[in-house]
Amino acid sequence: MVLGWISDFLHLLYPEVCLGCQIPLVDGEYLLCTACRGQLPVALPLDHQDNKVKDLFFARVPIQCASSLLYYEKIGVVQSLIHQLKYQNQEQISNFLGKWMASALRDEAVYSDIDLVVPVPVHPKRLRQRGYNQVNGFGRELAQGLGARFRESVLSKTRNTTKQAKLGQTERSDETQSPYQLMEQLPSGTHVLLVDDVITTGTTLSLCAKELHRNPDIKVSIATMAVSI
Repeated sequence: MVLGWISDFLHLLYPEVCLGCQIPLVDGEYLLCTACRGQLPVALPLDHQDNKVKDLFFARVPIQCASSLLYYEKIGVVQSLIHQLKYQNQEQISNFLGKWMASALRDEAVYSDIDLVVPVPVHPKRLRQRGYNQVNGFGRELAQGLGARFRESVLSKTRNTTKQAKLGQTERSDETQSPYQLMEQLPSGTHVLLVDDVITTGTTLSLCAKELHRNPDIKVSIATMAVSI
């Protein structure tokens, strides 16, 4: 009872606030207030006839299906969420978006046979700086929701490249030298769901997918938190 009173008292002094607009959250709200969540530009449900996310990989690498939860805009709630996830230690955003997307993809036939969820890796130096891979929570929630396994050791980033946000469009699209490496062989027939935070040109995911395709006879699909198109 005493601990509960202390918790209530601390909540009054330091209420949880919306990560979008910073107003205090009310009962039933988590991370985002109802107003901010309602303003999110949702990219789902999938349009299998006109899938602009999948089109980013046309003629680059074989992809079964690709989807993003949200549209990324340079100013707005989505940009704020991704920034806080990557640079302000708000790791819970990754799980929040993963649960949301898992619930949306659970009934999609194209994702019904996913065997393994693999995150785009970050370089060990950046992992030490941040303390976590911002995509792992997202991937774990997707794996749980789709009845698949999650494994972060399949791919490795061997070169600490310049942050994509600081590169021009041409530099982002350079696929001549990959910093990613396949670390584990996967069984023939495995359907891998490759996950990342934001798709811009698709270069990072293309390079990772190409590494995964070094395994014979596997399928690769893609899911991300957001897409900038």
